[in-house]
Order: sequence, then structure tokens, then C-alpha cells
Amino acid sequence: MAMIMDAVLGKLLDELLKEVVNVKDRAVKFRATLITLESTLNKVGRLAKQIDGLNNQLNKPAEEMKELKDKLAKGKKLVMECSEIQWWNCCYKANYQEELEALYESIRLYFNLDMQGLILTNELQNQVILTEIHATVMESGPRRTELKGVCSPPAPPAFTVGLDVHLREMKVKLLNNHHHAGSVLTVTGTPGSGKSTLVKKFCCDEEVKGIFKENIFFITFAQKPKLNTIVQRLFQHNACQVPEFQSDDDAVYQLENLLKQIGKNPILLVLDDVPSESVSLVDKFVFQIPKYKILVTSRITIRGFDQPYVLKSLNEVDAINLFRHSASLNQSSSDIPENIVKKIARGCSGSPLALIVTGKSLSREPPWAWNNRAKKLSKGQPILAFSADVLTCLQKSFDDLDPKVAECFRDLSLFPEAQRIPAAALVDIWAELRDEDDDSAMENIYELVKRNMADIVVTRNISSGTIDYNYHYVTQHGLLRDLAILQTNKELMKKRNRLIIDVSGNNLPDWWTTQNEYHIAAHSLSISTDDTFTSEWCNLQASEVEVLVLNLREKKRSLPMFMEKMNKLKVLIVTNYEFYRADLENFELLDNLSSLKRIRLEKVSIPFLSNTGVQLKNLHKFSFFMCNVNEAFKNSTIQVSKVFPNLEEMNIDYCDMVELPIGLSDIVSLKKLSITNCHKLSALPEGIGKLVNLESLRLTSCTKLEELPESITSLSKLNFLDISDCVSLSKLPENMGELRSLENLNCRGCTRLTDLPYSITELESLSAVVCDEETAALWEPFKTMLRDLKLKVAQVDFNLNWLS
Repeated sequence: MAMIMDAVLGKLLDELLKEVVNVKDRAVKFRATLITLESTLNKVGRLAKQIDGLNNQLNKPAEEMKELKDKLAKGKKLVMECSEIQWWNCCYKANYQEELEALYESIRLYFNLDMQGLILTNELQNQVILTEIHATVMESGPRRTELKGVCSPPAPPAFTVGLDVHLREMKVKLLNNHHHAGSVLTVTGTPGSGKSTLVKKFCCDEEVKGIFKENIFFITFAQKPKLNTIVQRLFQHNACQVPEFQSDDDAVYQLENLLKQIGKNPILLVLDDVPSESVSLVDKFVFQIPKYKILVTSRITIRGFDQPYVLKSLNEVDAINLFRHSASLNQSSSDIPENIVKKIARGCSGSPLALIVTGKSLSREPPWAWNNRAKKLSKGQPILAFSADVLTCLQKSFDDLDPKVAECFRDLSLFPEAQRIPAAALVDIWAELRDEDDDSAMENIYELVKRNMADIVVTRNISSGTIDYNYHYVTQHGLLRDLAILQTNKELMKKRNRLIIDVSGNNLPDWWTTQNEYHIAAHSLSISTDDTFTSEWCNLQASEVEVLVLNLREKKRSLPMFMEKMNKLKVLIVTNYEFYRADLENFELLDNLSSLKRIRLEKVSIPFLSNTGVQLKNLHKFSFFMCNVNEAFKNSTIQVSKVFPNLEEMNIDYCDMVELPIGLSDIVSLKKLSITNCHKLSALPEGIGKLVNLESLRLTSCTKLEELPESITSLSKLNFLDISDCVSLSKLPENMGELRSLENLNCRGCTRLTDLPYSITELESLSAVVCDEETAALWEPFKTMLRDLKLKVAQVDFNLNWLS
């Protein structure tokens, strides 16, 4: 019906315009009026057709254009009658002249008044609809929409070989029974055979994406995966509020309901790198939902499902191509003989991981290094065949490390498998164990990355004028972590320099006891527990420990009593890997640790400082990440300056802080203060000007911070200031020019900053300002007065890697 009405309007317009054109030359007496009417019809005709067409698409009532159609039909009849009036009939001429003028006027008024009213009405109706849609979305949406998409499939490597046949065969296996509910396909093979690469490429295939669209969910299993955590991530990915599950069975029930709700399109769930001890979890994800598929990768064959898809070794042609690419032999001319290339590639036995690692280890190395590697292979020394051989291959890469970097590589094993390691935590360890500064610590990390012994993820890329490693995370392949642990475990446990204790449930080591002391000589101690661990801490005699890393998965945990005798402890790192914050108790033990220099807490709630009576007189650095700290500082009756009298650096990131701790401004030893992503912080105390030794102040993304106190201009040693993304900040202190030592300023994203104080001309040391296009215009006039000033218009790159 809508299309018919559209055709009627177009026909009426065309017919009226045709009659006007035909009649105007014959009916001379009406020519002037008809010419005006012709011009008007030409102007409004196309517009009227477009409006009517859009109304039809939007299912608007046909009555909205009915009045115009009636006018056009009557107008056609009137023009035809005008053509029949004889020259001598003066009475009719006058009457028809008036009617023609009335027709013209009615069409003109329709578009000037009636059509404007229709447009306004439609706009108001659309606004109402949009408001209702927005209200519905907000009502049903998640509390933390920024986590949406955390289970999106990762992109496969840019260069792959030998996977096309596998992809076709997998499609036949998984997609042919397209309507079968809950079918499972497992992909298995030796470590490093390319299982994860294959499923990533499968997820990015155009045919697969065309079938499953947005319903492709990719989960990488940790060594000890928790069902609740996986289900929580799936809820987050789909922008749904995460329920608090009462049990594993409840989590499975809630997940099934979620999948049914989003199951209008087919669903593909990928469970990647499922370890042998977690095979039973796969059954929890099997539901009888139409068009629902599960794709699993594992190093072992999982029984109970259809015949697994087994990845074989690469053929020689594909193996050499992958090796040459990994060794950068395709990018430039090479002096390496082809027979040497083939000999080393053949020694890798077609394993993609070994080919890539070996190729990268030889990339841009001199010919003698290639010849030496080929000679060792020719003597029968294996690189890989099974998983043990893969470790042998990786061992060779380890042997090539500088001794100092090799120790750093071993330190990566202090953190759990499949978890990203904050670079800041590694900096803390290496600063105290090996006297490394920030620059040299990051150099160690990038050396490992360069040698393919680790990877680095940067969650926020932006030039801020100084190194900010708080957005850097180190990741490590599971096999490489195994290699690091293998290196650590070569000595007897009591004599090891680095002791790693991994406790699952209450399956404790034989030596674990709460009565008898167990002496260790380790300087670094790592203890990892899971959420089923209920035992008491063991009674360790760990007097030599300088670094203690506690990796927890419990809602409440006390610090171990054996810490009381750790007289040499310098670094304490406590990380909770659960979804919710963990309550950390027994904090008063720290009062006995006179050597403690650095503390890093992640995703924990700390007790009221007034309840502990702790005094950490030698603590130099305290870092909080995603912690509940507001109550601890707010309700404390003890000033923080008495708890940390010699603190030099404090970092508070993604915490619930509303105001700075009482007495913080009295810690005159403080050199670095970083308060970032604290979205409840609205003001800084006037007393901040008393931090006379402060050199660096970061206030990144404190979105409620409205102004900087004037007293901040008293910070005579301040050389770096970061106020980026403080979107509520509307002005800078009037006497900003008194910060004579300020060299670097980051004000990117300060969208409410509309002018700058003239005193900025006195910032004689200012050499770099990072800003965006909006704020750059404010700084341009000052460049003539500050000759060393350089503006950097920065583009920021945010991603969700840190949530993995």
C-alpha cells in the first residue's frame, strides 16, 4: 500500500506539471500565473517525492501526504479547465485567475507551514523513540560496559603456512551438521603444533564469520581455570550484568540461559589450550541449543566426543617457508647458504613452534652462528620431536641469554601461568635484587621480547614525555614458563635461589607442616594458591628471602606468620586473581620487617591503618592497583606520614579513593606521586604544596578532578606533571609560572580547558607539552616566548588487553 501511495504522488506531480507546461503557451491570459506555478512545482516536486518515500520506509501514516495529493488532483482539473475558456469570456477568466492564484498560494503555504509542522512533529516523535530505546538499554545493560568484547577471538599471526587444508576439513566436520545442537570438535597435537593458531584462523574465516557473526566467543584456559571466572567473562563480553553465582551448577545454569537469549544466530564457543586436569570442565559448556558449536584445543586427546582433529607436522616445503619467514630471510638478501637453511629447518621436524623460535633466534645473526647451529644438528643433537624436544630447543635460546637477562627470565616464573605480569612488579623486584633502575629494567624486558622469550602488551600507547611502565604487561608462552621453572628446579629445593610453591586445594607438599620449621635458602619465594585452599600457612624458616610473591585466589586470606622472621625481605607483591576484591588480613606483621622497601597490592582490600598500628619506616614505594583503599585511609586515626615517614613513591591506580590520605602532604620525602584512574577523586588538598621534594605528579584520568590547588605552584622541584584525561579540569593555577623546574606537561584530553594563565611564559624549563588538537591551539601563542617548547599532538590508543 505504501508503494502505491508513493506512485500516486509522483504521478499527480508529473501530470499537473505537464498540464501547466502545455497550457501556459495556449492560455495566454493565464501565462504569468502558470509560469510561477511551474517554477514552484519544479522546486517542490523532488522534495515531496523524497519525503513521501522516506515516510513509506518508516511506515508513516499515508494521511500525512494525503492533503498534498488532493491539492494536486484539484490543480490538474483546474488547469485543464483554464485551457478551454474562450478569449471573449471575461467573467470566467477572472474567476479562474483567482482559483489559479489560490492553488499556487495553497501549495506554497503547504510547504512553508504544514510541511514544517510535519517535520517538527516527526523529529519530536523520533526523539521520544530514541529516549525510550536509550532507557531500555540502560535498564538492561551492564554496570561495566567497558568490559564488552573481552572474549573476542584474537587475530591469527599475519603469516601462516599449511593451514588451508586443515581449515577446509574443520569446516566439513563442524559446519556440515550446522543445525545439530551442542556438537563438539576437539583439535589436538603436540605442544607447538599450531592448534591455537589454527582455531584463531578458523574464527577469522569469512565463511565462519558469516555464519556465526558476533556470536564467536574465545576463551583461553589457564593452568587452573575456574568455571565461575570463565562464565563471568562471557557475561562481560555480551555486555550483561554479571550475577553472583551461588555455585558452579548455578554458573552453568546462568550461562545456558545467556546463550539461549543470544542464540538467534548460531553460536561458536572456543575453549583454547584446555589442560589435562581441566578436561571435565568442557562438559559443563555442552548445552542442547540449536546451532551451538564448541571448538576445543588441547595437548591431549579428550575422550567422550567425536573423533578429534589431529594436527600433524608441517611438510618440508611449508616448514622451510615458515622458517625463512621467522628468520627474516625473505625481507632482505641473505648470505646464508640454502643448504644450511634446509638443514636447520629439517632439524625442527616440522613443528611450527620450534621453527618459529629457532628462526627468530637466528634472525640477522652472522653466517658463523648459522653454520655452528647446523653442525650441532648434523651431529644428531635433537631440537624437537615431542614436548621434551621442544624444551630442548628452547633451552638453546635460554643459553644464548646474557647472565643478567637469564636471571630476569627466571624471575618471570614467580607469577602464575597464563597471567600477564605487570612490568611495574618486575621493576620492583629487579630494583632491589639487582640494583636496576626503571630504564635498565625495561631494557631487560625488551631484550627478552627481542629474543622471543617473552611478549609485551601495552594497554595504553601515548607519548607522555617520560617512561610510564604502568601500562606495560609481560606475557609468556606456557612452554617458556616451563623452561624457566626447569632452570630454577635444577638444584635441591632447600638450596634453590628461587623457590616456587604451587598449591592446588589442600594437596600440600610432603614437607608442608605448621609445626616443624622448614629451612630454605631462597632469596625469592613465590606461593600460589587457588580458591579451594583452606590450610594454614606452613612454618617456613625463610630468613634469606628478599622477594615474596603471593598469588591468591581467595576472598579472604591472612599474610603468613612466617613473614615475621623475614628480616631481609625487601619486596612484597600480593596479587588476587579472583573477580572480586580479597580481604587481606594480618597486616600488622609488616611492622617487624625493617628491610621492606617496596609493596605492591593488586585487587585487595586493606584494613584500617589505625587497627594495625603498622609503621614502615624504611618503605620507599607503595603501589595499589584496583584496590579498596578509601575506607582504610578515611577511617584511620593515624596520619599516613607516620606510617610511611620515608616514602619516596606512591602509586594509586584504578582505586576507590575519594580524597588523599590524611597526612600525605607531610611526607616530605615523597618524590613521585601517581593517582590515576581514580574516578571519585574530586579535589587535592591545599597542603600538597608541602611536598617540597616532589618531582613527578601523575593525575591521569581523574575524571572528577575540577581544579589544581594554588599551593601546587610551591612544588619547586616538580619536573613532570600529567593531567591527561582530567575531563572536569577547567583551569590551571594562576601562578603556574612558579613551577620553574617543570620540563614535561601532559594535558591531552583536558577538554574543558579553554585558556591558559599568562604566567606560563615564566616556565623557563618547559620543553615538552603533550596535548591534543583541541588544546594545541591554546599553546601555540606561547611558543614564541618559550623557545625550547615543543608541542606533541598525541594520538592515544586504548585497548582491553589488561582485562585478559
